[in-house]
Amino acid sequence: MSSLSCSASDLAPLFSSNTANATAMANYLCARFDTIANKLSDATYAIDNTYLLFSAYLVFAMQLGFAMLCAGSVRAKNTMNIMLTNVLDAAAGGLSYYLFGFAFAFGSPSNGFIGRHFFGLTDYPKPSGDYSFFLYQWAFAIAAAGITSGSIAERTQFVAYLIYSSFLTGFVYPIVSHWFWSSDGWASPNRTDNLLFGSGVIDFAGSGVVHMVGGIAGLWGAFIEGPRVGRFDHSGRSVALRGHSASLVVLGSFLLWFGWYGFNPGSFLTIAKGYGDGGSYYGQWSAIGRTAVTTTLAGCTSALTTLFSKRLLEGHWNVLD
Repeated sequence: MSSLSCSASDLAPLFSSNTANATAMANYLCARFDTIANKLSDATYAIDNTYLLFSAYLVFAMQLGFAMLCAGSVRAKNTMNIMLTNVLDAAAGGLSYYLFGFAFAFGSPSNGFIGRHFFGLTDYPKPSGDYSFFLYQWAFAIAAAGITSGSIAERTQFVAYLIYSSFLTGFVYPIVSHWFWSSDGWASPNRTDNLLFGSGVIDFAGSGVVHMVGGIAGLWGAFIEGPRVGRFDHSGRSVALRGHSASLVVLGSFLLWFGWYGFNPGSFLTIAKGYGDGGSYYGQWSAIGRTAVTTTLAGCTSALTTLFSKRLLEGHWNVLD
């Protein structure tokens, strides 16, 4: 929102030849004008923070989607184990990110590698960010951890996963997000000097920061732990280990799809921002709407591609794979 200002010295000559009355009237009008400008500014901040909070709630709902999808994709005897890992992502990951992760990620001023301020949200919020921003970034952090739970399903001990989840959300993910999303990060596009490839890394909604970190962590976890017991027979041929509940898989998929409307459109961080001089129907809210439409079409296309590919490859329709 552009700043609004009023100058009594500019208004006074427009009223009358009586200098005292003109000055008093100009001061009065400017005072009222400043009050209105402050109210509009407060309303803009309130709208933007409410939008970001709602987006954080949607991203957090993805944890339920992960839990349902993973629970339906494993055998019934391992349901409790996979549900516990998702609880740990939210609970242990939340405390770890609050105490250390957010500071490592966005604790500026700092160096290009890691943040150094805001441990336990000390001296926060700042003009550059409010509590809604912390909550949104926390939801991203536990989403990165949740990606890994499916990669190491049915073969992870409770304590081991507790250590992993706390370490990823409190140290690994925050450092990567600092590199790319903090203005001090060595690969940030907001740096004024030493830009990587001349532009920095532009990651709008976390395809690299969130999903690549979670994917690489899951890859290493699966490599270290090895295959599930019974995944291969004595001759080395793979054995299909079917999930036990198609209902949970579909429910989890739709919850994840729903959460993506906080992940992608929410990454704009603000909504009450017009494009141009104002008074136009087109603004950041339009870009957010377009992003939501793109997210919808992407989900539709991927669902049909997966279903028809399975039909062609296996000869039947299947939602579990």
